[in-house]
Amino acid sequence: MVYERTDVVIDRLELLRAYAYGLCMGTADALPGVSGGTVALLLGFYGRLIAAVTAFTPGRAIVILRGYRPERRDRAREALLEMDLQFLLPLGVGMVTAVVLIADVVSSLAESQPVALFGFFTGLIAASAITLGRSLTFDSPKHVAAAVTGAGIALVVAADLVELPGGGPAVIAFAGAIAVSAMILPGVSGSLILILLGQYVFLSSELSAFVRALGDLLGGGSIAAVTEPGTTVALFVAGGVVGLVTIARVVRAALARHRGITLLFLVSLIAGSVPAPLHNIGESYAWTTETIALTAAWAALGAVILFGLEYLVGGFDPE
Repeated sequence: MVYERTDVVIDRLELLRAYAYGLCMGTADALPGVSGGTVALLLGFYGRLIAAVTAFTPGRAIVILRGYRPERRDRAREALLEMDLQFLLPLGVGMVTAVVLIADVVSSLAESQPVALFGFFTGLIAASAITLGRSLTFDSPKHVAAAVTGAGIALVVAADLVELPGGGPAVIAFAGAIAVSAMILPGVSGSLILILLGQYVFLSSELSAFVRALGDLLGGGSIAAVTEPGTTVALFVAGGVVGLVTIARVVRAALARHRGITLLFLVSLIAGSVPAPLHNIGESYAWTTETIALTAAWAALGAVILFGLEYLVGGFDPE
C-alpha cells in the first residue's frame, strides 16, 4: 500500500489537525481498553497512518541518512515525502504529549488511588472485549482454537504464572516492540499489553521521572537524574521502532490472509486480560468486601463510559 504526497507546501492547518489527531490517539493508547487504531479509524486517517508507518523501512532510512551528499539529496527528499513526515511528525508529537500527561496522572494515582485506577481500567478492558466481540463469529474449530489460545495466553500472564519484572533492558525493549505495534492495530490497546506484561505502572513512572528530570535540568538539576529514566525511555522507544517495522507488518499480513481467525485471537487476548489490572490492586489491599465493592463500582464506571463512547460513534469495529 503506497500513499503518495505530491505537495511539498507546509499547511499549518494540516499540521495542527495532525497534532490534534495525535492527542486523541495518544490519549486512547494510554488507556487500556481503548485503541488508538480505533480512534484513527473513527477520525478517518487510519489508511494514511498505516501507509506512512509501512513506508518507514531500513532502505528509506539509509537513503535519507545519505542525503548529506548533494547528488543524493533529490532521492532523500523523495524518501521523506514517501514517509509522509508532514503528517507523521505532528501526529507523533501529539501522541507523545498525551502519553506524557496521562503517564504522570497514572503514576500518581497508582500510588494514591490504586483501587479507583485499576478498577476503572478493568471496566474499560471488559467493555472493549464485549463491544469488539459482538461482530465476531465462531464458524469453525479453527476459530474456537484461536479464541481459546488468545484468552489462555492472556490469563496465564494475568495470573502471574509468567512474569516480566520491570528494569531489565531486554524486557523493556520487548514491551516497547509489542506495545507500540499494538497501538496501530484497531481494537488492541498498547497500554493493555503493558498491563498484561506487568510493565504499565513501571514505565509510566519512568516516563514521568524522565520528564520531571528534564525540567529540573533546565533549572540546574543533575544530569544523572535524567540518565536512568532516560535510558528506560530510550530502550522502550528503540523496541517500539523495531516493533513497527516487524511485528506490526506481521499482524497486518495475518489480518489480510486470515482475518477472522486473527481478529478472534486479538479480541480473545483482550478478554483474557480483564483480570490483569486486579493484580495491581491486590498488591496494596486485601480483597475485603469493601475493596471488592469499590473495585466493582469503578469497573462499572469504566464500562459505562466505554459503552457510551461506542454508542456515540455508532459502534466499534475490530478491523
